[in-house]
Amino acid sequence: MGLRPAVRLCHLYPREMNIYADRGNIAVLHRRLAWRGFDLRVSESPPGERIRTGETDLFYLGGGQDRDQLGVAVDLQGHKAASVRSAAADGVAGLFVCGGYQLAGHEYRTVDGQAIGGIGALDVTTEADATRLVGNVEIESRLDTGRMRIFGYENHAGRSRLGPGSSPLGRVISGHGNNGEDRTEGALSGRFAGTYLHGPLLPKNPQLADWVLRLALEHRYGGKYELEPLDDHFEEAARRTAAALTARRRLAPRFRVRTR
Repeated sequence: MGLRPAVRLCHLYPREMNIYADRGNIAVLHRRLAWRGFDLRVSESPPGERIRTGETDLFYLGGGQDRDQLGVAVDLQGHKAASVRSAAADGVAGLFVCGGYQLAGHEYRTVDGQAIGGIGALDVTTEADATRLVGNVEIESRLDTGRMRIFGYENHAGRSRLGPGSSPLGRVISGHGNNGEDRTEGALSGRFAGTYLHGPLLPKNPQLADWVLRLALEHRYGGKYELEPLDDHFEEAARRTAAALTARRRLAPRFRVRTR
């Protein structure tokens, strides 16, 4: 028997940046591919390892505390950032969550004023504030597959601002989003997406998972790719619960937590 068709996922800093159930997101990608007859081949890229050109269809970078981001920043600049930017230009897809979202941008400045250089693949700059933005979130996104509601949970001190090279992943319906002011959440640039939403993100958002997978498959095999529908009744039940939580939040005062 021949090998099954596969998506090649590069998991950046899987041990250092993995505090928000990030492996749960990868498990969702794996299962949604397997149900359709595809494999997910995951390679891990820890500190000290360079990214091999032409061997990735999808990058994933998860969440981490400020100290975790500081810990990988030097390695990111020295071993990975240029390769990730080059892959983005070649059509590779990317999903960056919370701390990973901040590192996908140009710079993250901590509340103590330390500057952490990012990949620069998303036109985003982030500066930490003394208060955290916390709670359930609902956004409306207009991707190339149409409108979708995306649910998740946010817990971040960062205030992210988008430059002209990126558009928001979505418009905030409930929650704080990028900065608690402009009602944007996340960022899109080409086939790269960043977001503060976790919990993990993809089990409650199968349409978003399929959008990411479609982009990765199109990079691997070329042309437009259509994924066959799946029975998502369990996922839809989770979404109904998430929708009830965000509806409840819209009726309550915004919740911010001081970090000091």
